[in-house]
Amino acid sequence: MALGLGSILGTGVFVSIGLASGVAGGSVVLATAVAALLATANALSSAQLAAAYPVSGGTYEYAHRLLNPALGFGAGWLFLCAKSASAATAALGFAGYAMGWFSISGSGTRTALALGAVAVITLLVLSGIRRSSAVNTVIVGVTLVALLAFAIAAGVTHAGGFTPARLGLDAVGGAGLLEASALMFVAFTGYGRIATLGEEVRDAPKTIPRAIVITLLVSALVYVAVAASAVAVLGATGLAAATLETGAPLEAAARAMGAHWLVVLVSIGAITAMLGVLLNLILGLSRVVLAMGRRGDLPRRLGRVDASGRSPVGATILVGVVVAAIASVGSIKLAWTFSAFTVLAYYAITNLCALRLAPGLRLYPRWIAWAGLIGCTGLAWWVEYRVWITGLVVLAAGFAIRRVVRAGRADVGAT
Repeated sequence: MALGLGSILGTGVFVSIGLASGVAGGSVVLATAVAALLATANALSSAQLAAAYPVSGGTYEYAHRLLNPALGFGAGWLFLCAKSASAATAALGFAGYAMGWFSISGSGTRTALALGAVAVITLLVLSGIRRSSAVNTVIVGVTLVALLAFAIAAGVTHAGGFTPARLGLDAVGGAGLLEASALMFVAFTGYGRIATLGEEVRDAPKTIPRAIVITLLVSALVYVAVAASAVAVLGATGLAAATLETGAPLEAAARAMGAHWLVVLVSIGAITAMLGVLLNLILGLSRVVLAMGRRGDLPRRLGRVDASGRSPVGATILVGVVVAAIASVGSIKLAWTFSAFTVLAYYAITNLCALRLAPGLRLYPRWIAWAGLIGCTGLAWWVEYRVWITGLVVLAAGFAIRRVVRAGRADVGAT
């Protein structure tokens, strides 16, 4: 649960709520609830797959076993794209809150700070450092305290803002709600971190599903409370504007409440949470690159570890460079929206895998996997059309790279 909350309570709650409010207005609160329901269906599919196949690698491995190698590669490639964009968003979000802490401004400064964070975290991963369970628990505790204090303070100082009209509950529906649900769905996908722990926990068939469900319930309640509080304080328009201008919407809302101690607490919670998420993502991404290199889906040199046998140097450097390249664009909205499309496609494959489970291995009714599949494929097409076109091009590029890598290996083998 602590690992799941540490992966979920980060960029999503501190940044994506502001982005989603820009397309759904006050209905971002309802969009958060819709995203949580879809995440639950996907989480249950991931849980039963992890229970049936307790191996590291997630959907990349499941698709190889239950579907075919091409879809397995597609899942792995989509994961790399989605989480690289999420890592870039975390870096930019960290920079936004850090700038608020030090009272500095400027888009160039934000990009530079983000790139610096990526460089430092990449070097830490190369040195062999991992975020321990104890450190993760401390980060989760600080984050929860900051978010709960924010919600309580908003309820005290802006009680009049919690109205159906302000929260968009009097005119619900439309494309904006669906697009916002897609953006908020990404915020909940940290539960996948739990699903990949099949080889590292006791009694995985019971432990993993239970941890996923409780984690999602807690995080959904926190997200809805924070979203409602932020909209009550700044309004949907003000929240969206603060996100695009500074990348730190909750810090802006805390300032609007006039409580300096709350600004400090929210900033600390955001900075620690997003640095933790960035570390976790670079660790996870480098290990997926390592697995894909070993299978031959990426160049073999990426499937090697250092002399100690623990750190995949080439894979880690590649991940750091890709995340830095995305962060250098400097657009939180672009990075997060791209992540939304690719992660929805990734979990569509996850649900396809769940539908192929043998009856004896299935923990939940098939309709849950169908609901996840339909929800993911449906919401994916409500993301801005330029983003999903880019996503399809990137996916095609991935298969082209795979073909070149495999052709080169075949030529070497023949020689």
